[in-house]
Amino acid sequence: MVAIITDRFKKQILNDLFTDVTDSSDTYYIAIGRSQDWNATDVAPTPTNTAKTERDFRVNMQAMKKGEDVSYVIPRYNWSSGTIYSGYDDHVEGYPTNAFYVMTDELAVFLCLQQGRDAQGNAVASTIKPSGSSLDPITTSDGYVWKYLYGQTALRSNKFTSANYMPVQFIDSAGVNSPALEQEQKTIQDAAVPGQVVAVKINNGGTGYTSAPSVGFTGNGTKVPQATATVSNGEIVKIEMNDSGTGKAFGAGYDYASVTFSGGGGSGAHARAVLAPNGGLAADPREDLRSSALMFNSKLEGDENNALITSNDFRQVGLIKNPIETDSAATGALFTATAGNSLNKLKFGSIAQNFSTDKTIQGSTSSAKAYVDKFDSNYVWYHQSDSTGYLTFSEGETITELDGNGEGILDSAANDPDDDAFTKSTIKPFSGTLLYVDNRAAIERDPNQTEDIKVIIQL
Repeated sequence: MVAIITDRFKKQILNDLFTDVTDSSDTYYIAIGRSQDWNATDVAPTPTNTAKTERDFRVNMQAMKKGEDVSYVIPRYNWSSGTIYSGYDDHVEGYPTNAFYVMTDELAVFLCLQQGRDAQGNAVASTIKPSGSSLDPITTSDGYVWKYLYGQTALRSNKFTSANYMPVQFIDSAGVNSPALEQEQKTIQDAAVPGQVVAVKINNGGTGYTSAPSVGFTGNGTKVPQATATVSNGEIVKIEMNDSGTGKAFGAGYDYASVTFSGGGGSGAHARAVLAPNGGLAADPREDLRSSALMFNSKLEGDENNALITSNDFRQVGLIKNPIETDSAATGALFTATAGNSLNKLKFGSIAQNFSTDKTIQGSTSSAKAYVDKFDSNYVWYHQSDSTGYLTFSEGETITELDGNGEGILDSAANDPDDDAFTKSTIKPFSGTLLYVDNRAAIERDPNQTEDIKVIIQL
């Protein structure tokens, strides 16, 4: 059996996730972790989709911060003079080799409807940057036809533009107090005309044409489109939609359409109609640009009021839904603060020699081992793994570094109100749903540094 998952279904999944993030009581956090090297060369391995990968992520996790800045995103294509761009085509799956849309240096996004072609039908490079915010498509002198979709604010671009992706959004409503670019986009969306034929693609140019044949359309439309064919060496080499005086003659109301030719003296030509997305051009830029990904963005700024550690590095990034507060694990209370840590910490009554990050410590009585994530005054934040084992440290025991000089004695039971030799983390590491894991090269944290983390969910 051969089957596909349609873009509609993918969009429904993304819509549900987007709505859950923005409109529900569920919480989403971007988590970081793993301070120790990956291997001898510290090269990040590709994560596997297994229960062990999830478990390893959780035991190595250091902290998390809300990641509820979210946007649909699409592959990023900057307009560049001398580049050949493809025209929009409803018969192309995913993204063609040559982009069919661009973002200009003014952060304006344009959809390419017609590729520039010479008199012989050969594609030519784009040399005139599209500009303006017209409701109608514009034709540049290089033969390209562009449709302006939307512009981005610098703030939104900063949040959701990366080297490989850029944001796209649908404006559900925009009032007088909305940003000007959102009002502009809403106007463009509302002006969309459903059922337009935006291009004609040639399947077979035919033979024997001595003049350009007339191009006709059949289907269920309410307004007939108009197009003109160009002939070279007896065959049809290009078909361009006509100007109507108020934009292109794309017609309207078509759910389906076929192309016919008459006259010209030749035969055998065949072409197909390219219909705009449902709702019309620019009715929903996510449809026009085939968005199949969401980006979560979070900026880790210093220690986030002591919630994050800044004296170590991290090598993993994850996305977790609905983590639970450690102290409320029995009742299942969601963790809702902006940021929090997932590391236990040991309190020392005395320190003979300071501890160092990434060293392995061991208890003299318990034989428990752990990795040091942070040392500050009389506290050590730590994590354990399959390599160290998961034995529990004992109150009042001596702790030494196996690969360093650190040494100290934990608080005794008399100074500790509970039976544990450690203080529990703010967040329960094995709570919530882990949705995403990314293994990376080491990223060093610093108190004066901000890490801009972007997590992309691609379907």
